[in-house]
Amino acid sequence: MFPELNNLLNTTPDRAEQGKLTLLCDANTDGSFLVHHFLSFYLKANCKVCFVALIQSFSHYNIVGQKLGVSLTVARECGQLVFLEGLKSSVDVFFRAQAEPHPLQFLREANAENLQPLYEFVREALKPVDDGEAAWRCPVLLVDDLSVLLSLGMGAVAVLDFIHYCRATVCWERKGNIVALVHDSGDTEDEENNILLNGLSHQSHLILRAEGLATGFCRDVHGQLRILWRTPSQPTTQRDWSLTYQYKIQDKSVSFFAKGMSPAVL
Repeated sequence: MFPELNNLLNTTPDRAEQGKLTLLCDANTDGSFLVHHFLSFYLKANCKVCFVALIQSFSHYNIVGQKLGVSLTVARECGQLVFLEGLKSSVDVFFRAQAEPHPLQFLREANAENLQPLYEFVREALKPVDDGEAAWRCPVLLVDDLSVLLSLGMGAVAVLDFIHYCRATVCWERKGNIVALVHDSGDTEDEENNILLNGLSHQSHLILRAEGLATGFCRDVHGQLRILWRTPSQPTTQRDWSLTYQYKIQDKSVSFFAKGMSPAVL
């Protein structure tokens, strides 16, 4: 969790909002630091987290989490974290017999347009706890990242349907939150990615867009972060409010500053 980012978003673990969809987007840069922030943020907020990790291994997220003050191993052992490791699970789907439908079962299907097993996995992972079990604050679904599903052959409509059902269960029924990362390739001809990105943007309450610098690599400024607060139920003129900051990623933190106000420049 990066305290400076919490300050920008005006939130802390003890007063995390509920019922929200947060879209993380990166363009010409790596926005994974945002995923690590929200993962550690919700674990520290004592939320029940279902993490669908399609990019990196559990050990990778755990190493970064330890730098940010959380242990994914401990969170998983105590039942706070349910972790779907896409890299490892894909091997199981292809080479091991499954008694029940696997969350990534679509990998074995010739015409993959059904993410229902993945939704069922999320629904089961974030179901209300029974009496006697640890009571978590609220359920959270975190996905890193949805663009991978497109690369694996899923259509944008199918991915949007998956998020729609997850919102109905996690955000509306169980008053939880969803955080998902989507890459913006910048390719206007990538129709499926554009449909996914635009569809999620219209549904989101908060959009964090990490962008590379137009001038290229810089040692002291790694990119800029655009933060857009939205109220989807309100007219556009009343619901959008945005701020833009530049940032520098450090070993255990991220520094944010106004454009042109980098300490190296001053």
